[in-house]
Amino acid sequence: MSKPIVTFEDFIKRVLKVVFWVILILPLIAVPVYYGLDAIFHFPTDFFALATVEPQNFIAFQQNLLATEPMKTIFSLTVFPGFTFVAVYGTIFMGWVERKFTAKIQLRTGPMYAGKVEGILQNIADFFKLAFKEVVIPNGVDRATFVAIPFALMAVAGALVALVPLSPSIYIANPSVGAILVFAILGFTPLIVLLAGWASNSKYPFLGGLRALHQMVAYEIPMILSLVGAVILSGSLNLMDIVTKQSGLWYILLQPLGAIVFMIGALAELERIPFDLPEADSELVAGWMTEYTSMLFGTFQLANFSRMYVLAGLFTTFFLGGWLGPAPVPGVVWFILKTTIVMIVMMLPRSIMPRVRIDLLLRAGWVRLLLLAFLNIFITMVIVSLGIV
Repeated sequence: MSKPIVTFEDFIKRVLKVVFWVILILPLIAVPVYYGLDAIFHFPTDFFALATVEPQNFIAFQQNLLATEPMKTIFSLTVFPGFTFVAVYGTIFMGWVERKFTAKIQLRTGPMYAGKVEGILQNIADFFKLAFKEVVIPNGVDRATFVAIPFALMAVAGALVALVPLSPSIYIANPSVGAILVFAILGFTPLIVLLAGWASNSKYPFLGGLRALHQMVAYEIPMILSLVGAVILSGSLNLMDIVTKQSGLWYILLQPLGAIVFMIGALAELERIPFDLPEADSELVAGWMTEYTSMLFGTFQLANFSRMYVLAGLFTTFFLGGWLGPAPVPGVVWFILKTTIVMIVMMLPRSIMPRVRIDLLLRAGWVRLLLLAFLNIFITMVIVSLGIV
């Protein structure tokens, strides 16, 4: 009888043991299957011969394959700066940073055991926990919509990731109207959240979905208007052009009101404290995510951290000069450093602020932030008219 899994380290050892035996046994199955299919379909390249007899040819074949435009696109979408990078950096690393950062502010220790070094593997442990849990779908739900919603929110987050450039050469897409596309895609989020609450067939998720709809609509409009000033100053809707126009002066110095409005709107968009009314655990259990379990819930968390990374990246792009920096360091390093700082600033209110009442929240969005956004546009027009930039 095998030893029971008690700790996270035991679990990792068991996984590595399984991987070892798979790597050992798989070639014994793969080779005869491959040559059996080759006898039928006559593959143009003998991959096993390249790998065993002519390894230098196999390396050259890989390099030529990766150099093709389709493979470059696939690599960008899936590895860097795409899904894998966002999942590791945004969800695992920054998720751990948030836990430790919040704990230190509140005089707690935070996660300590998984990984032993300040609990650095805690988020990976949580991922495996969610991955192996049973997916429970309640009776009476709209099953197709209920299951599709987490992946729809993840698709929205993935589409947003594709629009944020990390440097002049590291990006997935570079549309000429990138600023408009960002908010066109963000506009799907309130509908997806409302559908999640409706499809759950439960009063708490539906109330959370309605709150999210009201909140996001109230704050998305000022957030969009807050970026109009940067667009006017740069004279372009292309995100790369907006960054390059900040080579002399970052727009946060010319657009402090726009930066403040965008930051507040981003916190409301992400439903982070003090704007977490759609997920208020003391009132609605977990809001519109109440009925979701296992990796359906985990997909929501991945999508939320991905959107946090995107909004922090947009703040960096529009107000902090993107990949531009004073020292001769690669642009992607500057971009990730600035984005990390912005994400930490987004995490700060969770530790020090209470939840606001919904009437105060909506009034602040529709009145105060909207007026500040229009005032920022007026100031920008004055700056342009005086020829300051």
